Amino acid sequence: MSNTTYRMTIIIPVYNESDNLDRVKNTFDKYLSESKIKSKVLFIDDGSKDGSFEKIIDICKNNSNYEYIKFDRNYGLSTAIKAGIDNIKTELTGYIDADLQTTPRDFEKLYEYIDEFDAVTGYRAKRKDTLGKKIQSKLANAIRRALINDGIKDTGCPLKIIKTDAAKKIPFFDGMHRFIPALIMLQGGKVKQVEVQHFKRIKGKSKFNLFNRSLKPLQDAFAYRWMKKRYIHYNIEQSDILQ
Repeated sequence: MSNTTYRMTIIIPVYNESDNLDRVKNTFDKYLSESKIKSKVLFIDDGSKDGSFEKIIDICKNNSNYEYIKFDRNYGLSTAIKAGIDNIKTELTGYIDADLQTTPRDFEKLYEYIDEFDAVTGYRAKRKDTLGKKIQSKLANAIRRALINDGIKDTGCPLKIIKTDAAKKIPFFDGMHRFIPALIMLQGGKVKQVEVQHFKRIKGKSKFNLFNRSLKPLQDAFAYRWMKKRYIHYNIEQSDILQ
């Protein structure tokens, strides 16, 4: 589990983000050189067909700060995040989207609290999205809060730091990326919310629409409620199993 060189691995899922990847590299080259958190990046290419993977190869070439996983086809965001977590060996897991509508500089804000919490998640108080996206996101967050009451202001914010031991215990299902803080709390973990910056998308196209931002989360919220009622908890009082 431990990695003596890096403390955090930052997962960046990539699906047809070729236009953004030069900016991702420039941004992270600067961030990784200046950050007080010794970190590396793990790209998850989720079946891109626009040349994104070729750019990832170039970024990772001869640079130990960058690694990649390539899927054989498009599986979706939840699967990409799970694959990242499954393969991380550092103490901390970071997560940010390739569109850079949040900034890695704000990992520093989250990092201040990670020793006290199992996960620290950002929330975008000043959204820079279109009116339509804001309405869809507000609707999705309202539905989620009404159904699962997890107290999370902005479950869709991609900027997060999670203790890797806690991340590896998350019960995964398709759509789980919308419920990471709730799933951490489900296993008894503590979550802190911190305001982060938000920016307009400069290049590329959003992969979200009315269905996967509003209607799909409604289905997933019911799935979470079902799982929460049946989630298994136990504490071992004594054992004589040999180590």
